[in-house]
Amino acid sequence: QVQLVESGGGLVQPGGSLRLSCQVSGSIGSISAMGWYRQAPGKQRELVAAITSGISTTYSDSVKGRFTISREYAKNTVYLQMNSLKPEDTAVYYCNRFPRPFAGSWGQGTQVTVSS
Repeated sequence: QVQLVESGGGLVQPGGSLRLSCQVSGSIGSISAMGWYRQAPGKQRELVAAITSGISTTYSDSVKGRFTISREYAKNTVYLQMNSLKPEDTAVYYCNRFPRPFAGSWGQGTQVTVSS
């Protein structure tokens, strides 16, 4: 089983930045690609960004050019650098395997609120 712990969220003004971290532990050998997902109130969870073991990345159109996903193998950690944040980025952010998330491994997520 894989354990996923997200951190780094908070309250930030529009135009600000945050860096999210995802600590991965457990059966990490089964994970070749990781993704950051988010869920806003009343909306379905959506993919924000993903990174493969070969460091190839993909982003949703809504965050392209503003967010950057990266991973540090030595620390079993995946990051999401978020710049130029907008109110519509407000959501709970989660990390999980991409493209097939582990159903039983969703963490608590980390809340990101963008507001003046």
